[in-house]
Amino acid sequence: MNFCIIHQPSPDPARSPFRVVEQPSRREVDWVNRFLDRERIRRVSNATLRTYAHDLLYFLRWWSSVHRSGEVAADALSESTLLDYVRFQASQEPQLSGSTINQRIAVADRALRAIFPEAPRQVASGFQVSYWRRTPMGMGRQRPALSRLRVKTPKRIIVPLSVDEVARFWASFRTSRDLAVVGLMLLEGLRFQEVLDLNREDLLLPEAQIRVRGKGAKTRFLPLAPEAIRLLDYYLRLERPDPSAAALFVSLKGRARGVRMTPAGLRSLFRYHRRSSGVTPANPHRFRHTFACDMVRAGVSLPALMKLMGHAHIQTTMVYIEITPLDVYQQYARAVAQLIRPAPVTPS
Repeated sequence: MNFCIIHQPSPDPARSPFRVVEQPSRREVDWVNRFLDRERIRRVSNATLRTYAHDLLYFLRWWSSVHRSGEVAADALSESTLLDYVRFQASQEPQLSGSTINQRIAVADRALRAIFPEAPRQVASGFQVSYWRRTPMGMGRQRPALSRLRVKTPKRIIVPLSVDEVARFWASFRTSRDLAVVGLMLLEGLRFQEVLDLNREDLLLPEAQIRVRGKGAKTRFLPLAPEAIRLLDYYLRLERPDPSAAALFVSLKGRARGVRMTPAGLRSLFRYHRRSSGVTPANPHRFRHTFACDMVRAGVSLPALMKLMGHAHIQTTMVYIEITPLDVYQQYARAVAQLIRPAPVTPS
């Protein structure tokens, strides 16, 4: 059996534009598409729906290879279904990363729980952790619970760019538009897609603010640094081809002149400047990590940084912070210098 994903936009707001179908009949896989429609009703983004569709496509191909059918029923699921799926992924070549396996397992588990609530719960000793779940409002006794199925993953450390690396990468740009794009990532901590989604009306230059639409359609207002205001002002006055266009960052030449920049175009831009500058670690997300570390070094508190970066949980913000041994030493030295407690007197 052969399955694939097709993009089928629909005016129905409750229907996912991504459909998993069987080839060549193009018959829809009902249980997968019901889950995608459910997530569409929850108003998850199209990018997330596409990711869910691909993750479930991998599960569906494995399931059909074992059961000779793409149909899934509650009585066909067992407590070890996902554990068998983990074993299958662990045997693939090239070897999959732990984060990839966990992502696929989490989406498959969520879909099966939603569509087949009467199916057995997944139990795998060693792959799950027991914990105590708090009751609503913190009232009553805590209840025992079991975590989702997961494999261990190494701690991912993303080292921020150094001052020299930022300077060399920055010096390779020539247009005001490109400098403004990089400036918003470095000085405001914007995500790759957040930069592309900006409209001209989102710039509130007189108030030194910018309106950003982040993940989950959440809007936040960020203060604009003076350097970012200058970069944006130069771009708007000198290079932006069509002042009436809605998109803020557009293509500057060719047939697409005046059209909103695409993800492929921005990736190509960074790829070219990584080669020309020799700063191979420079990618959009690395600039976001660099912004977070710069803010912490400047004394911004974690709750404030969480709001600046558009995170829902402070644990997510902690992932972006990588403190070097030099940072630890400098902060310790400053703290010791500010102590008001008298130092112990050494005996003569």
